[in-house]
Amino acid sequence: MAGQATAQRGGGQAEKSARSAKSGRPGPRPARGRRLRLPRRRGLLVLAVAAVVIGAGVIWLLYGSPWLRAEHVKTTGTRVLTTGEVETVAAVPIGSPLISVDTDAIEARLRQKLPRIDSVEVVRSWPHGIGLKVTERRPVLVMKNGAKFDEVDVKGVRFATVSQPSKGVPQLELAVSQSPSLRRFGADRLVLEAVRITGELPPAVAKETRSVRISSYDSVTLELTGGRGVRWGSDEEGELKGRTLSALMKARPKAVRFDVSAPTAPAVSGS
Repeated sequence: MAGQATAQRGGGQAEKSARSAKSGRPGPRPARGRRLRLPRRRGLLVLAVAAVVIGAGVIWLLYGSPWLRAEHVKTTGTRVLTTGEVETVAAVPIGSPLISVDTDAIEARLRQKLPRIDSVEVVRSWPHGIGLKVTERRPVLVMKNGAKFDEVDVKGVRFATVSQPSKGVPQLELAVSQSPSLRRFGADRLVLEAVRITGELPPAVAKETRSVRISSYDSVTLELTGGRGVRWGSDEEGELKGRTLSALMKARPKAVRFDVSAPTAPAVSGS
């Protein structure tokens, strides 16, 4: 029976082939699924090997080759500091692969060892350089420190001690040793108040300001050129006080005492 069935299937196939031949149409094609899998797998294998080779080449180029190494350092943005000071502290590992230079560690080292630096950006300059972009703090006030002066920046940070203050920078006098404000706010807070007041002065007034004296939170006075004095009060309404003072100085150029602690009701005395 089995042989008969096989013979029948074979005969049927033969008849189909004969009919296809007579009609001119091609007969059924054999499945090609297995024949297509092998070339596809070979292609993937070639791509994987190529990726490994390229990756290894890139790693060698960045870390093992004699190229792309740190060979020079360029420092910009310094005003008081010298490039030599900055680059000595930066301690860039010359000769090391550029990709392996720890820029974050260099930035942290510069800020820690050179307080005059407000911010610094360390960048790789391919193929051989390291750039140090420095921003220095600028003094807005100075404070007496023995025979020298501490420079104070706009954030209230005492960042450097110098033998001579920068020209045109007012001196800050803290007279708060027994003041309740010192216990309540602390010296650093009062320094910030003085910094804020100084920053709100009109340019013409700031140019003539020689010192800022603060004895409590709401008791700040200014000493101007020519022996003139200003009672400022607290740092509240600073812009209005600055405009009022500027107007009074123009209206009464020979006055020696100004009171703008209440800017809507200012006072002037002396001639």
